[in-house]
Amino acid sequence: MQYRIEGSSLPIYQQLVRQVREAVARGDLKAGGQLPSVRQMARDLVVNPNTVARAYTELEREGLVTNRPGRGVFVAEPRDDRTKEARRKQLVESLDRFLTEAVHLGFSEDEVAKLVASRSRQFQWIPARPAPAVKGNEPGGRDAS
Repeated sequence: MQYRIEGSSLPIYQQLVRQVREAVARGDLKAGGQLPSVRQMARDLVVNPNTVARAYTELEREGLVTNRPGRGVFVAEPRDDRTKEARRKQLVESLDRFLTEAVHLGFSEDEVAKLVASRSRQFQWIPARPAPAVKGNEPGGRDAS
């Protein structure tokens, strides 16, 4: 994985956090995969090691990585302790910000939908879970109770 620093208004540590989060979402970084050491990343990017450490701390706080003292920083197994409703609420808030920006940039609903469909193919998605069986709707059309 190649990390880069861009001349943007976003602080360097946040750029690193964003790149790692995106790499995990795309499947470029897998659970258990090791990230470069703080020193190595700082050398490669020519930044202060404290900047890399701050990014790794933020990622650890989010539960995206785990720090194994003496061994390094590794991508954590996916987990989310929040309820589905809490995760849905966070996603809706993010979508609303995204859609607001799209409206202000002058895109149509159709253009946004096509762009989202195109971009979403570049990410690794969790397979949809089958809907639970509804009691009374067993095969054969008879109630099994």
